Amino acid sequence: MSVSASSAAAERAVAGLAEMSADLRSCAIVDGSGAVLAASAENEWGARAEEIWRAVDGLDGASVTQVHVATEDGEMYAVRSGSRSVIALSARHALASLMFCDLRAALREAGG
Repeated sequence: MSVSASSAAAERAVAGLAEMSADLRSCAIVDGSGAVLAASAENEWGARAEEIWRAVDGLDGASVTQVHVATEDGEMYAVRSGSRSVIALSARHALASLMFCDLRAALREAGG
């Protein structure tokens, strides 16, 4: 898949996420180098993705593929597959299992 085709697929995936999730505030798909392939809002997505995975890699010797962090103000979800990650910020009390399912589907659609 070429870079432009990859970016187009990522843009479709981000648009689909935004359309199907009422709780979603913003999201992005990032490649392994930290380049943002598509995003629903401006943010430092690439740097944040690197920080997320660096924080959890090696915990208990496992390869972590999903992360969920909840605060009083909202929740953050991250899923990775291969060299790509999708990160989403949502309203508080979003259904985690549904968010993870949607994020995995978005990564598949984006070619990750």
